[in-house]
Amino acid sequence: MADQAGRIAVVTGGGRGLGRGAALGLAGAGATVVAVARSAGQLDETARLAREAGGRIIPMTADVADVDAVMALGDRVRAEVGTPTILVNAAGVFGPIALIHETDPHDWVRTVQIDAVAAYLTIRAFLGGMLDEGWGRIVNVTSAASLHPPGPLNSAYGTAKVALNQLTRHVAAEIAGSGVTANVIHPGDVRTDMWADIRDKVAVLGPVGEGYAAWVRWVDETGGDPPSKAVDLVLRLTSDAGGTVNGMFNWIEDPLQAPIPSWDVPSDDRPWLKD
Repeated sequence: MADQAGRIAVVTGGGRGLGRGAALGLAGAGATVVAVARSAGQLDETARLAREAGGRIIPMTADVADVDAVMALGDRVRAEVGTPTILVNAAGVFGPIALIHETDPHDWVRTVQIDAVAAYLTIRAFLGGMLDEGWGRIVNVTSAASLHPPGPLNSAYGTAKVALNQLTRHVAAEIAGSGVTANVIHPGDVRTDMWADIRDKVAVLGPVGEGYAAWVRWVDETGGDPPSKAVDLVLRLTSDAGGTVNGMFNWIEDPLQAPIPSWDVPSDDRPWLKD
């Protein structure tokens, strides 16, 4: 992936998990990476790991669900680092695991803000520069949960990820042919901090939580998908060769969960657009 050399990347959720992995992977491939998260301590650790491997990661704290904070982040990145041409939106939370009428409204809305609205804000902040450069890659981390049949308990997360998918498709449609691409990825079923959070929450839910309890056990028993596969996918999609993929739902290589059909290119039969 030597074609990342000299490029500037922004990775949200860069303090841990897939965000940290993607930031380290891009830095290892030669990019200068701005890692974004709310925790300065986590970001400092990400930057340290990059330095030890010979890469460069610049930590910047920001709440990516806050409009003013992201606009300020965009200005700061351009002023201090340059124009990013790679954006990876990996910040995310699972949010409330509860029946809709029992959820905390603040928690529910905050989940949608972090998992969907934040991606709009960062894309809004950095897409213009990519279009000016005539080259760019946007990768948004979604979930297979957005393709599963709706069920109880995860309405905030599922709704947010469906919204993220559609946002990405709109962006992809707008930028088609520009040299910039936008895609979503399912990183696999990984034993992350989010997995542990789900495990702890469903342990006290009883029968209504059995579906998630079964998933927790399955990931535990199989060991889950290796996180490195998701990083490899990010590196492929953000490379020059990744420019052939736009507006797609992308899966890691050989996932534990067989890929689920997402969407085909729709036919456009809107009567008001016909001659």
